[in-house]
Order: sequence, then structure tokens, then C-alpha cells
Amino acid sequence: MGEGKSCPPPWWPWLLRLAEGIERLARGRSEQAATRARLAQAGALIVERLPDPLIVLGADRGVRQANGAARAAFGEDIAAVLRHPTLRAAIERAYAERATQSVVFSLPVPVQREVRASVVHLLQELPDGGAAIVVLADRSREQAVERMRADFVANASHELRTPLASLIGFIDTLRGPAADDPAAQARFLGIMAEQAARMNRLIDDLLRLSRIEVDEHLPPTGRVDLRALLLRLAASFEVRFAERGMRLDLALAETLPEISGDHDQIVQIGQNLLDNALKYGREGGVVRLAAHDAAPAARPGVAIIVEDDGQGIPRAHLPRLTERFYRVDKGRSRAAGGTGLGLAIVKHVVNRHRGQLTIESEEGRFARFTVWLPVGETSPLDSNDT
Repeated sequence: MGEGKSCPPPWWPWLLRLAEGIERLARGRSEQAATRARLAQAGALIVERLPDPLIVLGADRGVRQANGAARAAFGEDIAAVLRHPTLRAAIERAYAERATQSVVFSLPVPVQREVRASVVHLLQELPDGGAAIVVLADRSREQAVERMRADFVANASHELRTPLASLIGFIDTLRGPAADDPAAQARFLGIMAEQAARMNRLIDDLLRLSRIEVDEHLPPTGRVDLRALLLRLAASFEVRFAERGMRLDLALAETLPEISGDHDQIVQIGQNLLDNALKYGREGGVVRLAAHDAAPAARPGVAIIVEDDGQGIPRAHLPRLTERFYRVDKGRSRAAGGTGLGLAIVKHVVNRHRGQLTIESEEGRFARFTVWLPVGETSPLDSNDT
């Protein structure tokens, strides 16, 4: 009897169909997973590219994603922003009511910032599990512009009143009693030129301070070679120090790290501090300009010190020195050509660079101004003791 082919069992076709069905199902699930992955990737890319700071929250209120704008605006401390009581309450209401909530709140450090937040609860979860989005808008610039306008009008009207009154008085005198008196005319015209120059300096400083305040909430992104900058700055003051018989001693470390900063504003810090030392230091005395590595609270940075050996500053005045138009000796300040804005400018520049300003003095001996500036990237929410 010949050997025949074995017949497949009757259930074999059914098993083949089952295997094919399982294979199709697996392919379908794989394609669905791939589709979900592509959608999640596309969604993440869209969120990342949006120009406004945006944070995606999951059902557990945890951060699923924070886009580039949010990281640039709030650094690594986004969780600290979300813990703000006002924003936290808005997030809880949005989840509870499944409705959009909008709030405005302030972040006090390192500089005052006004932030508007909209919390949108999503009808359907995103592929990555996102259940709500928080859109943040920094209103600090708008607030600063409004304050700048109001402050400029108030301060300018107050501080310009005296020199304007002097100019008007001298003009009337030149037109009247001194019309035929060349000696008096020469003297009055000299005083008028001084008053006009004072007004010009005052307006320049007000505008400079206003511009700094507008961008104070935005940390600078440039790089500054601090040692080269300080050497150039010292050279530019040599003639002025020599005119007063004063000596400028340099004590700069041989190597100083580059810092993140605005070059022109760092120059402004040095100019204002050296200018103060020149005006209020002892005639024939010594002014010391030093710079070295410093790391308060384990944060790498550079300390810039300007110290004079003049009459010093009474302790009671130290807390208010950086206020606008605050002067320890108004008569001496105006006689020296001061506007009362130099240290206010220094304070706001230091704030923008997320640094610290320390003022020490002993009457009759010295006044020392120390500016600490961080090295490298700084978090916008770092604390500031200025």
C-alpha cells in the first residue's frame, strides 16, 4: 500500500485564520501606537515652538511639558511659579469646574514681575496625558513703561524746577540790571551754563534709568570680559583722578571668568561707582578698584569693589542710598554735579544681572561698594539680597 499524504486536521483552516487575525490585530495595534507616538511628538513640537510661555499639566497637576518660552522666562524654577498661591488656586478651580481661569499675580524676586496666567482645562487628554495647559504672559515690561512715564513726569518736574527757576532769574537779570555790565554777564552766563548742564545730566540719567527698568525683568544674554572692561574703565578715569590729586589703585585678579551680562550696563556700574568715589573721596586720597572670584551661598561669581578713603557715609543713610534722588548732603552733591540717580542706576543694573550690591562705610575712614555678579546662566527666580 502506497504512502499517502497526511491530511490536515479539520480545525487547521480555522487556526490559520485565527493566526492571520492575530497578526492583523498586532499590526493594527502597532500602527495605532505609532500614530499615537507621532501625534504626541507633533503636539510636543507645537507646544515647544509656541512663542508664549506654556506649561502642560497632567491629571495629577504635575508638569508634563514646559516649552522653550517658559524655560527662558522662568528658568528651572517653573514648579515654584506653579506653587504661587494665586495660580495654584486658579489651577484647582479650572480642574474642578472644567472651565478656563485667568488670574494676575506678582513674583517678588529677583525683581518685581507682573504675570497674567490663563489655565485651560482640556475636554480630552493629550496623547502625553496632558489634562490642562497654563499660558503665562509677563506684563512686567508694560507695567514698567507705565511707571516710567509717571515717574519721569513727577521726578523731572520736581528736580528741574530749581535749575529752571535759576535760569529764568538770570535771564531776567541779564535783560535788566546787568544789561550793560560785562563782568556780571560773564559770571551769570557761566552759572547758567552750569545749570543747563545739570539739567542735561539729569534728563540723561532719568532716561537711562527708565530704559534699565523697562528690561529689568529680562536677564541679559551677552558675554562680558570683565577684566578687560575694568582696565579700560580705569584708564578712562586717570586724568580726572589726577586733576584732584587722587590715585586709583587697581587690584584685579590675573584671570577673571567671563560673566553673562550687558557690556554697556556693566560699564555704567563701574562709571557710577568710580564717579562717586571721585566726587566724595578725599582730595589727594586713594581709590581702590578691585575684582576677584567670589561665591556667596555657593554661587560662582565675581565681586567688583570700589573703595575710597574719604569721610564715609553715616550709618543711618546706608539703607536709602539707592533710592532715586536720595542725597546724604544735597548741597555737596549738587555742587559736585551729582543728579542723585547714580546709585539707583547701579542697583537696577545689578538687579537685572541677578547680582547683589553691598554698601559698607565708616565715618571718617572709608566707603566701600561691592557688586557681586554671577558667572554663567542664572535662574530668573534666584533670590536677590540687593
